[in-house]
Amino acid sequence: MSPSPWRRLGLAAAVLGLLLPMSVPASAAPGPLPRVVGPLPGTVPGDRLAERIEDTYPFFSTPDDLAAAGYVEEEFHLSGTADGWAVDGTKVATGVPYTTRVIVRRPAHAWKFTGTTLVEWQNVTAGYDLDALWNAESVVRAGHAWVGVSAQRVGVDQLKTWSPARYGALDVTGGGRFTADELSYDVFTQAGRAIDSGAVMGGLRTKTLLAIGASQSAGRMTVLYDRVLPQQQPVFDGYGYIVGPAPTRVGAEPVFQVLSETDVRTPQRPADTDRFRRWEVAGAAHSGYEGQAYREPISERDLGGAPQYDCDRPAFSRIPMHHVTAASYDHLRRWVERGTPPPTARPLEFEADGVTKKRDALGLALGGIRLSQLAAPRAVNTGDNSGETFCRLFGTHVPFDAATLARLYPERGDYVRQVVTADAANVHAGYLQPADARQNLADALGGTR
Repeated sequence: MSPSPWRRLGLAAAVLGLLLPMSVPASAAPGPLPRVVGPLPGTVPGDRLAERIEDTYPFFSTPDDLAAAGYVEEEFHLSGTADGWAVDGTKVATGVPYTTRVIVRRPAHAWKFTGTTLVEWQNVTAGYDLDALWNAESVVRAGHAWVGVSAQRVGVDQLKTWSPARYGALDVTGGGRFTADELSYDVFTQAGRAIDSGAVMGGLRTKTLLAIGASQSAGRMTVLYDRVLPQQQPVFDGYGYIVGPAPTRVGAEPVFQVLSETDVRTPQRPADTDRFRRWEVAGAAHSGYEGQAYREPISERDLGGAPQYDCDRPAFSRIPMHHVTAASYDHLRRWVERGTPPPTARPLEFEADGVTKKRDALGLALGGIRLSQLAAPRAVNTGDNSGETFCRLFGTHVPFDAATLARLYPERGDYVRQVVTADAANVHAGYLQPADARQNLADALGGTR
């Protein structure tokens, strides 16, 4: 299945300035392309408070060695006028000026680019922009591009304070008139148009444009899909909702929801359809170990320190949720391009009370997608925790003692065989990519899991 013809038609009209009369229904009218400035100068290391922009650097610039992988990281400012929308889909403003930023991580050369761009609605729950779904290993391995969009007031306001020279001109509130993120939906979709035009992609042309968002961002994208998108020109070809809510409307663009154990609170679920798919990952946390480990040195660099938490139980599940999301993006791409729906997945199991998750004798959740880190366990990994601030999102990780490990794996090689068996089943089912299975095996052989 090729990308939406309405999206392509709208883009062409916008580029040529052939805007249709205002009397044409909004669903058929092409959307505007924002003005683009960049790529902005300045790279790590730099001084965020320097007076010249070329002496600063992008906030939360990735420490991943993109150059070695044939990738670049570039930042742009986007400016235009956006409509404002209430959460119920009511239009509350038209033509409000805005300026925001996007951060682009893409192949340096067209021959390496698959044509798929993942466009993440940056998460601002922590009070600043967070590229919660950036996964260098899987993105670079596939040859995709990733773009983070600053769509919300909290993130943009923090950027302006963090580096006035670099971000002082940003505003997504219409000069303070719209502080409840009414402009965020248009800002995000206009960023999508800029990406699709190639304006922020170094000339790379995107074939498949996928919108992704985690947690709060998934909630904002749900409003976009359910209530705003029916009144707009389509931009994205498919939507990925990660560890957060998903739309209820049946639309033309496929919707893929992937939830950690933390996020599944009830056995009542929407049914899978030819436009909707939902996966649940046993033992995984809303915000697990991999993301925390990746962001810790960045937080030290850009925020002066990484957050510390005193949770009631040892925090941060080690179940690699990012392995499942990587597989889901590939399925979503094929769903868009070929019309091939993703495989279904067994849901997590609940006790008769409809509140308590079923667990085995080790304390591991039953049902769901069962990665080898849970199917061949060396620790109790769950999606549950409690304590201060965000502890309830971190899950738990409690390593087994030597006696438990000896009971589970009495013979030499038992553990590795169980890892291989679980991973082979997950690759066959479509929940795990072969490269991640190979890494799991290497980790198991090296004793690093």
